[in-house]
Amino acid sequence: MKAAVYKGNHRLEIEEIPKPLPQATQVLVKVKYCAICGTDVHAFLYDVPPPGTVMGHEYCGTIVEVGSEVTRWKEGDRVVGGGGAAPLGSLSSFKSPRFNFRTMGFDAKPVRAYAEYIAMEEWEPLPIPAGVSDEDAALCEPLGVAIHAVRRSALKLGDSVAILGAGPIGLFCVQAAKAAGAKFIVVSEPAEVRAKAALELGADLVVDPNNDAPVDTVLAATGGSGPDVVFECAGAPSTLDQAMNMVAREGQVMLVALAWEPTELLPVDWIGREISLETSFATTPEDWIIALELLRSGKARTEPMVSGSSFIHLDDIQEAFLELTRPSSQLQMIVKLG
Repeated sequence: MKAAVYKGNHRLEIEEIPKPLPQATQVLVKVKYCAICGTDVHAFLYDVPPPGTVMGHEYCGTIVEVGSEVTRWKEGDRVVGGGGAAPLGSLSSFKSPRFNFRTMGFDAKPVRAYAEYIAMEEWEPLPIPAGVSDEDAALCEPLGVAIHAVRRSALKLGDSVAILGAGPIGLFCVQAAKAAGAKFIVVSEPAEVRAKAALELGADLVVDPNNDAPVDTVLAATGGSGPDVVFECAGAPSTLDQAMNMVAREGQVMLVALAWEPTELLPVDWIGREISLETSFATTPEDWIIALELLRSGKARTEPMVSGSSFIHLDDIQEAFLELTRPSSQLQMIVKLG
């Protein structure tokens, strides 16, 4: 089968690799779409994955083969590539008490979904509900990441929210916060196309941090008190400190972005407000289930994040990754494999 294999030194090459043979407890999924995640782009940029790795974890497809002990699935079932609950007692590197994503995050599964087929344990995938398109289902995982952040946050019905960064995770945070009852949402985003998408998806105000002082502008928009919860989804050198400076007294900053470089903070500016900092990483099975339901009910949507120009072929993945490592207004890119 064809796969995009990471060779090291910022290079993805399309190769023929062995098609997985599902074991007795596994299913074989023919991948249809695999979205390009910012995490993979950062890994590419900082040369993190071991050579030989096939990345890609935001995907959907169809089951084409089932192992002899599999009872839950049949050929032809549409699935998203994850979200299932692991059997009680099973171990995951993500649950390690000293888990470090930068050094450990690409070792557990060397062949993932920038490939035509992927083998999965019976418990791993989730069914795609009727009424949810394959295109939407491919983005279930990043929507789940946003839902996980909102569910871990202190957000209450009627709270005001700021979201720094309107990439895919930030735009899904807009929708998840809206669904959770936020009364006012302000987004900080310099790219015009992303700013426009934020407004279309439910933001009440968008601030351009290149032209407006984001802290002062957000404070003014919230009557001087600051937002109750700030979701930091940008990971830029200055955005975590901005979040800490703008959040309300005894408010909460939820760190969602995976910053790969040192981030400067000046705690004396905000420590006196007794604010809290919480982190959010990845998802739980419940987040995937909620994500699929929000997509099914129309309470979350992928437009205008996804358009016809969002889709690329596997052969074009190297150039797509290079493009995404540079300053870009691109909303979402999805590799079409099916």
